[in-house]
Amino acid sequence: MRDLSMFKGCPTPQPVRLEGQFVVIEPYDRSLHLDALWTAFGGLAINPLLTYFTQPDFAGIEDFDTWLQNAQKGGWVTEVFRDKASGDVVGLANYMRPDPANGVVEIGGVAHGPAMSRSPLSTEAHYLLARHVFEDLGYRRYEWKCHNDNTPSKVTAQRLGFSFEGVFRQHMLSKGKNRDTAWFSMIDGEWPQLKAAFEAWLAPENFDESGQQKRRLEDIRANLPSQG
Repeated sequence: MRDLSMFKGCPTPQPVRLEGQFVVIEPYDRSLHLDALWTAFGGLAINPLLTYFTQPDFAGIEDFDTWLQNAQKGGWVTEVFRDKASGDVVGLANYMRPDPANGVVEIGGVAHGPAMSRSPLSTEAHYLLARHVFEDLGYRRYEWKCHNDNTPSKVTAQRLGFSFEGVFRQHMLSKGKNRDTAWFSMIDGEWPQLKAAFEAWLAPENFDESGQQKRRLEDIRANLPSQG
């Protein structure tokens, strides 16, 4: 366990470029990414995709642009996912609500376009984002939060190795309705084992000739020797 008597806090996350086997993560640049993201999310099909986001539905790309600009003004660090094979922009996520003094940061505003489904892209993207937080920035806690009704988000969080911590009832309003928020986290002491599972899942030998996984990430993680 880390000696916290020497802990002096962490740097605030900044825009960063990260590259893996399947995905490149790029800092959001309006001139490069706005139209590409809108296309990746299917134009107005973005609204069903972002059903559980708190902002009102978008009437068009102008609203989406305003939301992204306001997110950055509010301190979010927007990172864009690009498929290395095709070069296409396919999704985004944000480092949010950093608490550098305590070494805590959240990953949120996560949106995976249809091109990310049933591929290694999202798993590798979240591996790279988590690795940057724990290894490059030295954070102690990495959070994932979502609307408690958002079952796919909760399933994804647990698949990636975030631990469920509970539900904050009546946490906020979302689209004029109550939102109970499910909280998940990874912590630095868990990261070595989580990292080993990610890297074993992403290894070429874990995929067959058609690109399908041979072992699930959850199963790999469950069968690793405990590092506790």
